[in-house]
Amino acid sequence: MNDGLKIVRRPPGDAGQWDEGMLPLLRRIYAARGVRCTEQAQPKLAQLHPPDLLGGMHAAVQLLAAAIAADRRILIVGDFDCDGATACAVGVRGLRLLGARDVVHAVPNRMLHGYGLSPSLVAELAALQPALLVTVDHGIACHAGVAAAKALGWQVLVTDHHLPGEQLPAADAIVDPNLDGDAFPSKALAGVGVIFYVLMALRRHLREAGAFADGKGPDLTPLLDLVAVGTVADLVALDDNNRALVAAGLRRLRAGQGCVGLRALIEASGRDPRRLTASDIGFALGPRLNAAGRLEDMALGIELLLTEDPAQAREIAALLEEINAERRAVQQSMTDDAELAVSRVLLDGSGGRPVAACLFDAQWHPGVVGLVASKMKDRLHRPVIAFAPAEPGAQALRGSARSIPGFHIRDALAAVDARHPGLIERFGGHAMAAGLSLPLSRLEAFRTAFEQQVLATLDPALLQQQLLSDGELSAAELDFRHAEALRLAGPWGQGFPEPLFDGHFEVANWRVLKERHLKLELRLPGLAAPLNAIHFGGWTGTAPGRHVHLAYRLVGDDYRGGGAIQLIVEHCQAA
Repeated sequence: MNDGLKIVRRPPGDAGQWDEGMLPLLRRIYAARGVRCTEQAQPKLAQLHPPDLLGGMHAAVQLLAAAIAADRRILIVGDFDCDGATACAVGVRGLRLLGARDVVHAVPNRMLHGYGLSPSLVAELAALQPALLVTVDHGIACHAGVAAAKALGWQVLVTDHHLPGEQLPAADAIVDPNLDGDAFPSKALAGVGVIFYVLMALRRHLREAGAFADGKGPDLTPLLDLVAVGTVADLVALDDNNRALVAAGLRRLRAGQGCVGLRALIEASGRDPRRLTASDIGFALGPRLNAAGRLEDMALGIELLLTEDPAQAREIAALLEEINAERRAVQQSMTDDAELAVSRVLLDGSGGRPVAACLFDAQWHPGVVGLVASKMKDRLHRPVIAFAPAEPGAQALRGSARSIPGFHIRDALAAVDARHPGLIERFGGHAMAAGLSLPLSRLEAFRTAFEQQVLATLDPALLQQQLLSDGELSAAELDFRHAEALRLAGPWGQGFPEPLFDGHFEVANWRVLKERHLKLELRLPGLAAPLNAIHFGGWTGTAPGRHVHLAYRLVGDDYRGGGAIQLIVEHCQAA
């Protein structure tokens, strides 16, 4: 088993048909991602798949239209991650735009209720007396919660994007592109994308019913900033459909047209809204919203996304900044613990790695185990599950799983559940990420069963970690014009990766920043001046050689400005 990281260049794609003004570099990058024309490279809202392709949409629209017409109370129940929070805000804002006058919302507390629509959450919400409960970004696995809501006489509409189990909950309508046989072409919609599609279908139904005086109905595009943030933060694949949604949302945010809460969050994160990218959503906005659900209560994040008061938005954004700083500290401590466990227990004497890892510490926080699993998955390049007590001292565990490309983690959990009934209490998720619950007493049995499942089904070739490169950049392409074109050419993200290049450079100078980061000055034939480069976390205690082979991203150097560029190094090895 070869555990070393290997730089592999993407094969070139078909030549395609492009607008005359498109840079050759962009044509090459798009083609390598299977894109063959300008329209596919930069999809527009007009190219979105139609809502009526989603199964269950007719029934969903009928439920919502009837509730609006009768002025009945509609309760939106979100989830405690960024996708769930933005989906909740889109649902509330969108239904009010479409004429609903009694819309309320709620979200489970991670520590009190656990994931999704649980019977305990339904009991707590009974005082609200809704006529219709709408789940967003969850519900497909919430059989008991849906049954509890139905027992109270409520109608239930489930909108979700997670993979269903063998049985579906007894809801009045379900909209989920991943239901068996669903005709919707894009299976990658996030939860926020699903509820946005429901709103588009509802608007058309109301328009055809003559509900709007202007014959058109309200503009729903102001919701796309929220759709973009939830879609990117949930790490769903950015297929053509999702890229059209995210690109439109980014355009609104860059133009200063985002909702008050997101504008405050951008300001608090120190980002320039005019230059905002999908990467800024993933690394700055998403984590700050997620921090509320991880350590506090996501109700705070939803409040930020619904407020129209700039002062309140700035106050909440500042509070989220503090919570996120606390989250980073907790995450670092837990990751250090996990690193120690891996180095002491999981790595054998030959330096080999286990086929999978299940990590647990009684002091860990259940809201942060997903981040630890993600860090350790990157460290080991193996499927990793991190567990923590559901609450301090509890015997019930909550686990968060992260996988490597090519290994479907949710299907692996389903296989373990089928072979060992009762071992897992509940689970759900995607190909790359999943969550589960089980008692502490079953952890060792689960660890064995999970590792056996991975060993039996994971292709050993997947354990070779690779960095996919878009090849070399010429001296003429290492300039600000190309860096800006790359920034604006996205949105880049999951399934549509940001361009990464590789090449050989001479190291003219180097120094260490903050005892962790490696700052480089590089020379390349054809360039008059040295190139600036930085490798975050790249200091290993050993000086780089005179000649290096780098995998890097080309970006504008915001610190220097004036058309300067720098290379963000992802991997460095001797040339």
